[in-house]
Amino acid sequence: MRKDIGKVPAVFPMPVLMVAAYDENDKVNVMNAAWGMICDTDKIALFIDEDHKTTKNIRAVKAFTVSLADRAHMAEADFFGIATGNKMPDKFARTGFHAVKSEFVNAPVIDEFPVAMECELAEIVDTENLHAIVGKIVNVSADEKILDEKNKIDPAKIDALIFDQFRNGYYTIGEKAGKAWNAGKDLMKS
Repeated sequence: MRKDIGKVPAVFPMPVLMVAAYDENDKVNVMNAAWGMICDTDKIALFIDEDHKTTKNIRAVKAFTVSLADRAHMAEADFFGIATGNKMPDKFARTGFHAVKSEFVNAPVIDEFPVAMECELAEIVDTENLHAIVGKIVNVSADEKILDEKNKIDPAKIDALIFDQFRNGYYTIGEKAGKAWNAGKDLMKS
């Protein structure tokens, strides 16, 4: 039997994305954003409010990175969501993390996170119901430890965090359940 539970953001899992950008003085700011998604083979959309320090930085410098948070760095990833760069100017420095400038865009790559998408600002969509930052992915860099023998990212090695909007929890992904574009192919037969 089903039970009505009201209006809740009932999407699970949500990614735990670390969005990083420089300000006008090349100072690093990072925020934790769960509301983001790949929107084409070479684009990512971040549904983040225009008042965030990171959003302001992206508007100013026209570039950013999006990293996948992992279990090993959960405390810092959570801190990047709790603290605001608008009120805490040393937010990034407090973690002791390290950033290097991307070779492809004017944005910081956070060394500690295993995967980073390096993006140019493509557009900002601002309507009554939506504020989205769309980035064109110029490059993806990954820690060698999470690559397989063909230099492809192995999701099981990332130990990526996922966000639970129902009870505000972090989880990690589990085992592979099946192969995409294959698990349902028997249903294609008439």
